[in-house]
Amino acid sequence: MTPIRLGVNVDHVATLRNARGGAHPDPLAAARLVLAHGADSITIHLREDRRHIRDADCRAMRDALEAPINLEMAATAEMQAIAVALRPHACCLVPERRAEVTTEGGLDAAGGAAALAPVVGALNGAGIRTSLFLDPDPRQVEAAARLGARAVELHTGRFCDTPPGKDREAELGRLREAARLVASLGMECHAGHGLDYEAAPVLAAIPEVVELNIGHFLMGQALFDGLPAVVARMRGIMERARGG
Repeated sequence: MTPIRLGVNVDHVATLRNARGGAHPDPLAAARLVLAHGADSITIHLREDRRHIRDADCRAMRDALEAPINLEMAATAEMQAIAVALRPHACCLVPERRAEVTTEGGLDAAGGAAALAPVVGALNGAGIRTSLFLDPDPRQVEAAARLGARAVELHTGRFCDTPPGKDREAELGRLREAARLVASLGMECHAGHGLDYEAAPVLAAIPEVVELNIGHFLMGQALFDGLPAVVARMRGIMERARGG
């Protein structure tokens, strides 16, 4: 199988910084650290309310990091303009509600195609790899292909939150089928949301999945084990699941 990439989301380093103000802890320092210990790319979500990552963080990482930056963003005119000016390696379009604690599900690419099309077109035109964050639904995956997305990130939250049993196996089946469909339509298949040491290897074992994006678990576990250790452990778990 092809190698699998690990993208690490450092949003919650900014969350901790913002709780007290000032400059510490620095998300850029965290990004450098995880890249040195097994991450392939950095994911940051610039939200409308700037609750964690801020515009200055995006610019600092773009200027300082050689590794790919994956900018998660809502499909709005404001975020489109920021992304086109910033020119990160990748942008992942996600649904966003101001009141949500975290992203609650996938985009409705099928129902919202008219609004998404100009944003996807503008990002693609700027040379940015555009992906859509979707539930493992064939209708949504097919819509992403029609929109011209270069990648799909499958929402793994339901799988991660479902206790072991038939329902969890059914959700895993949906993820496997969606991953095959994504690849068959010529897009890269990524996966993320809620992944931990137990769930990540299950997704890493799906041949069509080429990237996992993980944030909250790694940042939380780092409180106990340290950031270099948890990133290196996750990297090893993924590679063993991949057969490498």
